[in-house]
Amino acid sequence: MANRHTIILMQTSQNRATRTFMDYESITQAMDGICALYERKLKELNPTIRNLSYDITDLYNFIDGLADMSALVYVPLSHSQKSCACIVH
Repeated sequence: MANRHTIILMQTSQNRATRTFMDYESITQAMDGICALYERKLKELNPTIRNLSYDITDLYNFIDGLADMSALVYVPLSHSQKSCACIVH
């Protein structure tokens, strides 16, 4: 599964203007990107705390709090993008 081009589609609130996407060279980079997005949000909400920690439940709650999140993963044999059900919100 390495090096599968992955696009994360995201909408942070019900406002359609918050729709955006993130483009990655692999599924692993996309997952790291989602974690980094959450970490930036944590720092934004807690600017005075130097060392923040979280567990997978916190990350899942962050994702569940988004209006929408989906992933498109390139499948080389079909030369197309496929929706990945693993992180469809």
